[in-house]
Amino acid sequence: MFQVRIHGRGGQGVVSGAELMSVAAFHEGRHAQAFPSFGSERMGAPVMAFCRVDDKPIRLREPVLDPNAVIVQDPSLLHHIDVFAGLRSRGFILVNSTRDFAELGLTRLIHGMQQYHVRTLAATEIALKHVGRAVPNVPLLAGLAAMTRVVGIEALAAAIRAKFPDALAERNLRAAMEAYDIVLAQAEDVHA
Repeated sequence: MFQVRIHGRGGQGVVSGAELMSVAAFHEGRHAQAFPSFGSERMGAPVMAFCRVDDKPIRLREPVLDPNAVIVQDPSLLHHIDVFAGLRSRGFILVNSTRDFAELGLTRLIHGMQQYHVRTLAATEIALKHVGRAVPNVPLLAGLAAMTRVVGIEALAAAIRAKFPDALAERNLRAAMEAYDIVLAQAEDVHA
C-alpha cells in the first residue's frame, strides 16, 4: 500500500488533490481512498488530507501516520507543524517552493535521503501560469506521479478531465504536464 499525506492551507485544493489521486488510481483499476482532516474549517487554516493506493481492498480508516510520501503545498507550514512526522525512511518529499531545501532550512532533514526522493517544485507559479489561480494541487500531484509512479500521468489526466469543466480541465492538464516534465527532467539529471 502506498500512503500519501498532503499538508496545506484551506483554499489550496488539499482535499481535492487527495481525491484526484484516488480517482486516478481507480482509473488504473486499483483501490484507493482519500479523506481530509480539518483543524479549523476556515480559509487559510492548516489542512491535511490523506490518500491510500493499493492493488487490493483497503480496510484502514485512520489518518496516515507513516506516509510513503508527503506533499507540502504551503512552505510556511514547514517550521510550524511537523509535516514530516512518521515519514518512512525511504519516503518521498515534494515541497511547493521556488527555493531549494537548503534555502528552506531543511538540509538536516534530507541528509542521507536518496536525491530523487526529495524535490521542490514551483507549483504555485505553474498553476498561476496555466490556470490563473494560486492552487498548486494539480502540479504537485503530477510531480509526485513523476517521482513515484504511484499513479500514471494518463490516469491523472483522466481524473482531471472528470473533475473539471472542459476549459478548466485543459488548463489544469497543461499545468500537470509542465510539472511532470520538470520533475522527470530533474530525475534524469540525478541519474545522469
